[in-house]
Amino acid sequence: MLTEMGKQAKEAAVVLSVLPTPRKNKALCHAADALLAAKDEILAANKADVEAAVEAGIKGAFIDRLTLTEKRLQEMADGLRQVASLDDPVGKVLSMKTLDNGLIIGQKRVPMGVIGIIFEARPNVTADAFGLCLKAGSAVILRGGKEAIGTNKKVVSVFQKALEEEGLPGACVQIVQDTNRETANEMMRLNGYLDLLIPRGGAGLIQNVVQNSTVPVIQTGVGNCHVYVDESADLEKAVRIVINAKTQRPGVCNACESLLVHESLKDTFLPMIGKALQEKQVEIRGDEDTCARVPGAVAATEEDWATEYEDYIISTRVVKDLDEAINHIRRYSTGHSEAIVTENYTNAQRFLNEVDAAAVYVNASTRFTDGGQFGFGAEIGISTQKLHARGPMGLTELTTTKYIIYGDGQIRE
Repeated sequence: MLTEMGKQAKEAAVVLSVLPTPRKNKALCHAADALLAAKDEILAANKADVEAAVEAGIKGAFIDRLTLTEKRLQEMADGLRQVASLDDPVGKVLSMKTLDNGLIIGQKRVPMGVIGIIFEARPNVTADAFGLCLKAGSAVILRGGKEAIGTNKKVVSVFQKALEEEGLPGACVQIVQDTNRETANEMMRLNGYLDLLIPRGGAGLIQNVVQNSTVPVIQTGVGNCHVYVDESADLEKAVRIVINAKTQRPGVCNACESLLVHESLKDTFLPMIGKALQEKQVEIRGDEDTCARVPGAVAATEEDWATEYEDYIISTRVVKDLDEAINHIRRYSTGHSEAIVTENYTNAQRFLNEVDAAAVYVNASTRFTDGGQFGFGAEIGISTQKLHARGPMGLTELTTTKYIIYGDGQIRE
């Protein structure tokens, strides 16, 4: 089954690789209209998925990620139109030079080919992946989690019909309907058909793909993100930032999971932020200093410092200075997004220079690590590795390059 899907995707990718930008944009806008026209069917399929997940005992942030509403469906359609409005990176010549022998050598941005994406229970990823890959000139094979399979199948069928109505192959986007683990493992070995594989989900999924894939992988998304409140911080500003970073949407990879507080603020800021977090129903797991000053806080374990909760839970620790904060982050960070709240310019610059992450903030919430928020349009995920792409992966990061050489009969002596 996967081999056949791979063959169809390769054929579709040939068509997409030379498709003019206006035709790609028209197809994306048509797909956005089709998504909204099928609103009732898509929401009904999603309702069935959510009910099945609840019956299976799933709850909390996972259900939030799985659930589609009219507003979220509208946002998916708006995202496709936004991608259509973005500059097309395909075909851009990045450099050109003439050698002494007269050869003209340039570098040009080209489509990746066929991209595979393995993800969990976020139906919006289906639309984001389709839109970005199509605009970047690549076909995409999607493998979502079993909890969202009904929703994903319906959304992909809507996209395929819209593509065919535009005279394009429906195989530009395909969904793997078998959600067994072995099918995912087989997809990781689809060499010759997949040019790139992107996992998007929790730590377990990402590690499984990284460890078992024979297809090139871009590692995304695990976010044990920290906010460090420095001794010079504006405390009201710090409260706003921490509350937003933790509670605005706790089930996403750029949410704050760990709070570090300078020891000079333990008697002032800890009670303040503790109360604000608890008013938002956040469980606080803290060190001895935290538990002594925040009623209801529970003792943190070593495991807590390394945990991406994706829930209304935060680990909190008092540190003696910026050095200890940076060392803590170096030890436990997943390299996603890290923030300092400070009014000290020197400390801000040290934090920016010494903290190794895809996104490093001064006096702002980690929730901004997002392609749309950065002005890139929709994204396929946040890369936490250092090769090819790092940070929000938009259109440019879904392409590759090739060298183009113009000659006039030159031969190598």
